[in-house]
Amino acid sequence: MSTNEVGLSRGRKLTLTALLTFIAIVWIIPMAMALLSSFRYFEADTLQNGPFSWPETLTLDNYREAWRVGEIPRHFWNTMFITIPALLLILLLSSMLAFACTRFSWKFNVFFLVLFTAGNLMPQQVIFQPLFQIFKKTPWPDFLSDTNTGYLLGTKVAVILIHVAFQTGFCTFVLSNYMKTIPKELGEAAMVDGASVWRQYWQIILPLCRPAFAALATLEFTWLYNDFFWGNVLLQQGDQKPITSSISVLNGQYASDYNLIAAASMMIALPTLAVYLALQKQFISGLTLGANKG
Repeated sequence: MSTNEVGLSRGRKLTLTALLTFIAIVWIIPMAMALLSSFRYFEADTLQNGPFSWPETLTLDNYREAWRVGEIPRHFWNTMFITIPALLLILLLSSMLAFACTRFSWKFNVFFLVLFTAGNLMPQQVIFQPLFQIFKKTPWPDFLSDTNTGYLLGTKVAVILIHVAFQTGFCTFVLSNYMKTIPKELGEAAMVDGASVWRQYWQIILPLCRPAFAALATLEFTWLYNDFFWGNVLLQQGDQKPITSSISVLNGQYASDYNLIAAASMMIALPTLAVYLALQKQFISGLTLGANKG
């Protein structure tokens, strides 16, 4: 490699490093401001000294007050009741669909794969009103919900169904692309040994898709956990809403304590950060492994 090529390569690396550093700083600044504000004692401290100034007094009172007023434990339980079943159903159904569309040749496999992929392009807010009316008229047993309306609207099951319907298409698209990199000879050899279709799916394909599952689980948990729209419009009772609605409870009618809101935001963001740190290696390998195959 010539000297000019070496210099050009170094220049590109320096430019890329500078660009990534700038982007990282832009993303970190709002988080740093929110974290700093969450420890301020008074909102007047922010207005007087500026958002980047070090607080005159550090306190945990904002966290205690946000925990109590925002009823974060109750809303966190509501969120977990929605997120975990929805996540499991999404991964299970999408893996089955991806398995059927990629491991077998049948008449409509490409059509269904394109259909589920195209579903990701539909804005959820556009079909909100028809879904609202459908859930409003769909009977649902009272003993399976916390409400006594007799209909699906207002139940956590309605939110779970919405998430499963919208997120299954994206996960099917990702898993189908990943399953295409797995040699079909593995399934053929299993069939020769007498393995059924279910056994091929459960004992051969699923274990090989663990990196992809880890990446999708991290992304889906973050998206489901942070959802505000569907939980807010379908769950009409305040004590049934997910944790993202805890922040709206802290907003006053005429004034808002932004230090209190910042403290609540920090506590709400902790579970998603913990999930990412726990699955960091699997998440990165799941994003890159499929690209290196085939």
